[in-house]
Formats: sequence, C-alpha cells, structure tokens
Amino acid sequence: MWKMLPQALKAAVVFMVFFTFLCGAVYPVFVTGIGQLFFPHRVDGSLIRLHGEAVGSRLIGQPFRSPGYFWSRPSDTAPFPYNAENSGASNLGPSNPLLRAHIEKRIRQLIRWNPTSQEPVPVDLVTSSASGLDPDISPAAALYQIQRISRIRHLSKQVLATLVRQHIRGRTWGIFGAPRVNVLMLNISLGRLLKNRKP
Repeated sequence: MWKMLPQALKAAVVFMVFFTFLCGAVYPVFVTGIGQLFFPHRVDGSLIRLHGEAVGSRLIGQPFRSPGYFWSRPSDTAPFPYNAENSGASNLGPSNPLLRAHIEKRIRQLIRWNPTSQEPVPVDLVTSSASGLDPDISPAAALYQIQRISRIRHLSKQVLATLVRQHIRGRTWGIFGAPRVNVLMLNISLGRLLKNRKP
C-alpha cells in the first residue's frame, strides 16, 4: 500500500512523523532538561516549602483572611479567589456601579480594621488585577496594614515596618514594573518573627 501512494504524499507523511517526534518529544524533553539543570526552582513552579511541605508559589497569590497577617490584593477569579486554573479579572469598567460597590465595601473593611489611620487606602488593596493572581502588593499597601497587625499581634510598628522594608523588591532589572512586596514571603517572615518572640 505504501508503494502505491504518490511521492508527494509519502514525503508529507514522513515530514509529519518526523516533526511530530521532534516538536512533540525531543524539543520538550530538551527544554525541560535545560530548565531543570539551570533553573530547577523556577521550572518546578517557584514553590515555597516550609519543613518540606509546599505552602504556595512565589508567583501565584493566595488569600490571607486572618487580620493578624498581611492581606493580598483582591482577586476576582471564579469560582473562588486566586484560582490559578481560571485567571482573569471581573471585567467591570470604571463606570460600572458594581465595581464602585466592590471598592467601597473593601475600603470600609480596611477602615474598620484601621479606624485611626489618616493615610489614604492604597488602590491595590481595593482593586483586583487583570490576572487575579498577583502575589505582590505595593510597599504602600504593606505599610498601610502595619497598624492592624501591630494591634493584633502586640508587635511594635517599627519592627513591622522594618520587616516590610526587608521584603521590598525593586524594579525588575531596574527598569520594569514597580517596587513590590511578596505577601507570602512577608507572612512567612512574620510567622517566624512571632515564633521566635519571647513570651
């Protein structure tokens, strides 16, 4: 049967099989091998482990509901916040009254926990991003939460401010993005600080 096929069709079948093997097997194995050799942490999802157990990824945000920890940027992914399988935004435009209602509700919650604060609420604490998966918040958003955590944890504001400043990362390569604080890493350090604190 193979001998009866036209020469052009034979060539097409051979090329299809060859490139399927090359692009579907050889290339992925090669690229994965190079990644595991030079960037093993990143290839494995930039997972953060505590005592050998993965507690999250440096690249994917997660909710922190306890008022004793730093809160992440809001997420509007469905059907639950920070759903990495369904990255996306609320798609509510600036003129949509529902967006305004969401923002006002988040502002009221933040002010309820920081009733004496005179600082304006940072915008990234009341609005979600286009991905809904941001692992970082602005330094201003982290510093804004110090008053709440200081009161609940009985830690001085100076200690918490120092902790935040230790976790501020600058612009990527000095030019891209903005200074940011990874919420998971900050809360891990806060947990260690609480654990090591003398009773």
